[in-house]
Amino acid sequence: MMENADAVLSRLPVRLKEARTAQGLSLDAVAKLSGVSRSMVSQIERGESSPTVATLWNLTRALQVDFAGLLEDQPTAPQIEVLRAEAVPTIENRGTGCTIRILSPPEDAGVHEVYELRFTSGGRLDSAPHGRGTQEHLTVFEGAVRVVSGEAVEHLGTGATARYPADVAHRIEADGAARAFLVVKTG
Repeated sequence: MMENADAVLSRLPVRLKEARTAQGLSLDAVAKLSGVSRSMVSQIERGESSPTVATLWNLTRALQVDFAGLLEDQPTAPQIEVLRAEAVPTIENRGTGCTIRILSPPEDAGVHEVYELRFTSGGRLDSAPHGRGTQEHLTVFEGAVRVVSGEAVEHLGTGATARYPADVAHRIEADGAARAFLVVKTG
């Protein structure tokens, strides 16, 4: 429920400026996108002027933000999302002797994925080609692995990083027990 007008108007300048800076827009850019003069945008952000509904509507459309959301009291959400070790999703049935811990959030799947890989001695993770332009970045934290991407083969020891195409058949093989960090970036 909306509270008094003074409280709403006190939040408006901060919320508009946050929306503008979050998108990396200058005052000039917002002025051009909204049709509201640069000086008026600046005055509104400083709380020196109260916009008309029409002006506010033009600004929210230019900034691609929700009109009502700028005015409502928003509960503050926790700034840090924590997943304790036991809550991190794990995949056991991909490859042989390989446990995969999914470190990236579900909404990043298919775009930017982050995994911790744990191999037992002789463990192996075979992967079919991913989408065109996909790259993998693998850093070994413990042990040693062999990376095969298409016809290319590289041996990596502790601390080494390999970047390679993942839009071809590829695999990671551990000589002994090993632990690695894998980033999959879709092209």
